[in-house]
Formats: sequence, structure tokens, C-alpha cells
Amino acid sequence: MFLSTATNTLDAKGRLSVPADFRAVVGDGNFDGIVVWPSFDGAYLEGGGIALLQDYQSLLETMDPYDEARIAFERAIFAESRRLSFDGTGRVTLPKDLAEYAGLNGRATFIGLGRRFEIWSPEAYQSHAETARKMARENRHRLRLQGRNSGQVQ
Repeated sequence: MFLSTATNTLDAKGRLSVPADFRAVVGDGNFDGIVVWPSFDGAYLEGGGIALLQDYQSLLETMDPYDEARIAFERAIFAESRRLSFDGTGRVTLPKDLAEYAGLNGRATFIGLGRRFEIWSPEAYQSHAETARKMARENRHRLRLQGRNSGQVQ
């Protein structure tokens, strides 16, 4: 599970250290790295391991193969995804176009979101985090413990 928030340096060659806890989550034996793609929700990157993309594929397979929404999801996620292998020190080389898309100028903030993560510019995320906390606070009544009708997480 991807947890926590960490800001790391992005060097001039595009090398970026992935937090050790994140590296531990994605190891599947077949690919030693992460997968990232431009978010279709904003100027940041989304990512995870191969297992996450397999889950997305399973969800999409429940849709009609010619459904325009399915095709849009496939293009926005799979066609835009990049596999980024770890080097010996746990860094990946982030392609320039992805760094530019997310506005990463020398620093990148990893945001753990359970099964997936995001990579933001630190300044953009700071602004977004305040809005997200407010929305979470306003919607906390929507969190319910499984199997209980009235039990709310508080």
C-alpha cells in the first residue's frame, strides 16, 4: 500500500529517487520499477505497479469493447503510461515530457493513495492538499464501516 508524502529532487537528467516504501510496494518479480502516466484530472502524474494496471484492465474488460468511454480510458491510461525501471540507488529517469506535464522543476512530491500514487510539483500539491482536506472533512459522513448501516468512521 502506498502511504505518506515525500518530496525528492529531480536532477537535470530527469533522475528521481522513488521513496523506499513505494519501491517495496511495486516489486512483483517481473518488473523492477513503477508505471506512471499523465493524470486526466490535472497537471500531475498518476502511478503504481503493474498490478494496478492489471486491475484497471479487469475493470475495463467489463465494458463493451467498442464503448467510447472504455477506449478513452485505455488511451488516457495505457497509451500514455511509461514503465520506469529503478537504477541501483532506487531512482527512475522521468521522461522530460512527463516532468513538463506535471510542472516538475527540480523537485517532485510523491503522494501515497493506497493502491496508487501521484507525483505533483510541491507548490501545486500544497494548494491542492488544503482543498482535499476541506472536502474530506465535509464528506466524512460518507465513510461507513463495512457491514454496519449507522457506524461512521470519525
